Amino acid sequence: MHFLTSNSPFIAPQNSIQKMMLWLLIALTPGIFTMIWQFGYGVLFNIIICVSSAIAAEALMLYLRGRPIVPFISDLSAVVTALLLALALPTIAPWWIPFIGAFIAIVIAKHLYGGLGYNPFNPAMVAFAVLMISFPKSMTVWILPNALLPNGLSFSDIFAIVLNTQPNNDLVDAITAATPLDEMKTQLGLNQTTEEIKSASIFSSLAGQGWQWVSIAYLLGGTLLLFKKIISWHIPVGLLSGLFVISALFYLFEPGITPSPIFHLLGGGAILGAFFIATDPVTAATTLKGRFIYGVLIGVLTYIIRTWGGFPEGIAFAVILINMAVPLIDHYTQTRVYGHK
Repeated sequence: MHFLTSNSPFIAPQNSIQKMMLWLLIALTPGIFTMIWQFGYGVLFNIIICVSSAIAAEALMLYLRGRPIVPFISDLSAVVTALLLALALPTIAPWWIPFIGAFIAIVIAKHLYGGLGYNPFNPAMVAFAVLMISFPKSMTVWILPNALLPNGLSFSDIFAIVLNTQPNNDLVDAITAATPLDEMKTQLGLNQTTEEIKSASIFSSLAGQGWQWVSIAYLLGGTLLLFKKIISWHIPVGLLSGLFVISALFYLFEPGITPSPIFHLLGGGAILGAFFIATDPVTAATTLKGRFIYGVLIGVLTYIIRTWGGFPEGIAFAVILINMAVPLIDHYTQTRVYGHK
């Protein structure tokens, strides 16, 4: 395959890896603070454990591979991977969940394939999928939103729950519940209608108590990335359009037993996935048309997994599966581009 290039002088790229990763971290800030506001301090524990474990794993692998440690650590790619994983985990997950997840992401999903730029699958989503399959109980129990916890939980309360491998079961049962996606899927399987399901307190808002605010915060951060041209619009628009269209079609014909498109967009990790996960430049499609198709396929597959699969959230599995199709998508979408229009 031949690529056409212009004559010199060439223009230096505007974004270094470190600069791109730094903007990703900045763009995630609204979502982090909203998660803390809605679901408590457990988010901070996930972040601290994931990031520190990921940096340690990155340094270890670089040392074993004979690569310079400081330049690769300072590019912030390991930090971004760890942060994305941390935000996807339940906020009272036991400490060993983010610890194991970070090592899976960095050691197995990243370095065993050759390091940054060579991994075919999104490392954070590989770790999330492995954790979900291996430890489904720990991965599907979330703390109730603060609005549904009259007395709230202090920093020390969360600290005790996260570090204690055998916490007080009565306390945990009183403050935890399934996510709106999980609860909706479970109750629909019991032949409840969507209106009956939404009578529960956890559904007392547009997309599940607290979740729509988290999604809106990620949307604000994603908009910043678009404005700074860190990502292009093709993957986010493709993913959200694919998810919206297929969910709208089923909702149109079966509104009583099918969640609304808004619920699918705001009630889970769709916004985070669209702007921060699926847009990973290493594992995503590289053509403009291919990026849009790539996003659409992830959106459609997310709906399929959520509706008929064995897990309530499908973003991680959809991203990994469509990562496999990237070479084929690029091949049939012709002109390869480097940069954004």
